[in-house]
Amino acid sequence: MTAALSPTALQGENRRFRNTGGRSEENRPLGFRPAFKDVASGAVYDSRFADGRPAPFHLLDGLPEDVILHRDPTGRVGRVKDSIVSGFVLNGQFYTREEAAQEVAALAA
Repeated sequence: MTAALSPTALQGENRRFRNTGGRSEENRPLGFRPAFKDVASGAVYDSRFADGRPAPFHLLDGLPEDVILHRDPTGRVGRVKDSIVSGFVLNGQFYTREEAAQEVAALAA
């Protein structure tokens, strides 16, 4: 498992995957939707705003309470379970950021 996701960790992932196809801005035109997967249970969660609306990028605030470990004083999610990974859903299949980047590269070839 990796370290627990937090807003800061998501920012780091976005820097790491810049220009690879592993970011929402780069793969959205191909139909990828930002999502999270609990690798312990297999559950996949679309990224959502706290009010339930679909989010166009990775946002922890819409995840279910049972995966949230910490909220800041304003109620924003600060950290989730270690088993949660960020990625994308395309055609009903979950892709990690690495897998999405590979798929985008393959589609561009």
